[in-house]
Amino acid sequence: MPRKISNPLALAVLGLLLERPMHPYEMAATLRERHKGGTFKINPGSLYDTVESLARHGWIQPVATERDGRRPERTVYGHTDLGHKEFLAWLDELIRTPVAEYPKFISAISYLGALGRDGAQAALAERAHRLDERIEQVRLVLADTVGAGTVPRLFMIEVEYALHTWESELAWVRRTVEEIADGSLAWPEGEQ
Repeated sequence: MPRKISNPLALAVLGLLLERPMHPYEMAATLRERHKGGTFKINPGSLYDTVESLARHGWIQPVATERDGRRPERTVYGHTDLGHKEFLAWLDELIRTPVAEYPKFISAISYLGALGRDGAQAALAERAHRLDERIEQVRLVLADTVGAGTVPRLFMIEVEYALHTWESELAWVRRTVEEIADGSLAWPEGEQ
């Protein structure tokens, strides 16, 4: 039977609520503080919709209401027994079972030859440059959080995984650029 809720942001909300009950604003702030924007699409509208959906399905429930000064009241949510059980089952399934994902880059490189040698080489070289920049930024984030001891490594482990993935991609892209340049990547006759 398909899962009632499969939005990755719901996974993030449920994960945060393992730590302690929170209101949606605190959830968003915590996700940003932990640099989860590259893992989950975080915007206030979708976060509030996700929280409402989780509550509607009985996976979370209001546990308190807070007021900070003159600001409006904020509803604090916590797991229900059902939500905790569903979260653990969902998480276990996602980790255990590889699924077919359809990354745009893999789709695009399946037609790399259409750019011609020069176009393909230029596009891949630019991608390598951008990956280099991203990798450096992520290394700095990890140094400032995990390395500085401000965030436990376990809370940033997916960022570490993404870093390794980008490093592997960068190595492949650079090798392919070299193969285009030295002619070892065969191109169809008449294609430039």
